Amino acid sequence: MNRFVAAERALRTAAPHQLLDAVSPVLCGDYAAETVELLMADYGLTVLQPVSELPHTLEAVPVHSSPAGRAFGAQEPFVEERTGGRVCAHLPVTVRGDRLGVLSVTLLSERLDEETLAELADIAEVLGHEVLVAERDTDLYLQARRRDRLTLAAEMQWQLLPGRSCARPEYELGAQLEPAYAIFGDNFDWSAAADRLTVYITNGMGEGIEASLLTSLGINALRNARRAGIPIEDQAALADQAIHAQYRGASYLSVLMLDFELSTGRIRVVDAGSPQMLRLRGRGVERVDFEAQLPLGMFEETDYVVQEFRVEPGDRLLFVSDGVYGVAAPGGEKYGERALAKAITSTRLLPAAEVPRAVLRELTGHRGGPKPEDDALVLCLDWHGPQTPG
Repeated sequence: MNRFVAAERALRTAAPHQLLDAVSPVLCGDYAAETVELLMADYGLTVLQPVSELPHTLEAVPVHSSPAGRAFGAQEPFVEERTGGRVCAHLPVTVRGDRLGVLSVTLLSERLDEETLAELADIAEVLGHEVLVAERDTDLYLQARRRDRLTLAAEMQWQLLPGRSCARPEYELGAQLEPAYAIFGDNFDWSAAADRLTVYITNGMGEGIEASLLTSLGINALRNARRAGIPIEDQAALADQAIHAQYRGASYLSVLMLDFELSTGRIRVVDAGSPQMLRLRGRGVERVDFEAQLPLGMFEETDYVVQEFRVEPGDRLLFVSDGVYGVAAPGGEKYGERALAKAITSTRLLPAAEVPRAVLRELTGHRGGPKPEDDALVLCLDWHGPQTPG
């Protein structure tokens, strides 16, 4: 049997909690690997944590200053030279642009040629798909993602998310929430179809469990309406009714809704609240304003109106919650549009998946301390443009 096929079969037939145990014998036997390790990116995207049975005994490695982190950030295999004629191949574990972690395989340098490295990279990709499927039946990989204990509110918010990044020929998306282990009401959602992409950026009022419950109701109401195939203005109206029926106007959800037509770059937008959008085109950054409408759930049976907007190939769109642009420095100066424009410009060479974390790092510096008073959301979308069939 072909060795790649053997590794793929081992992963597809393994018990959910034994993916690494199943593929390691194939990598050691057929590829002469000496050690095999799976590292998962934590919720804050600061470290890569080894997957092992609890209690964890292995050290995490930093994302920004380690060979494994280099492979994770660049999304390319990175070969690290080791002593004794050995190398360690660090391979991104990624599913359709959603970066999960790194598979690290140590072997003799003479056993690692270009063909072997390519096969190992393919095995890491298969492993990523199997991890996502396995997470329905085991907590092992979710536990490996957490550096600290999540608050209950954060647990609820993370379970709502579609992923933290995704990629297609027409676009690339990346998003991050902070503080990762104690988030409240900020959230994002997206859904891709053959001809369109729908994106929601939400900001629920309140704190803790109350904010998470409100956001959960809103996101699921929007998804329910979207999956019924109705346009975004009617999605907003139905979600508005669901939230108002529950809270009677005492709580409401701010949301920016965008429906991208992939063949043209035309976007239909409903702006119902506080999230903001900025556009980087060339070297110029500008805020894009839409007609402000009422947040979801504020009043009964609100009608929502769609606006249209168009993106051009090469555009970068950055979406932020009020926990970003409203943050104040120790002296009282708000982060604001000028600082955001500077952050967007300084990160223009980074891929979309890396931008949110970089912007949030700059926000922490502005705040002057590690402890925020509000949660913050940054979502970056790079628009590559319509793709002609090959």
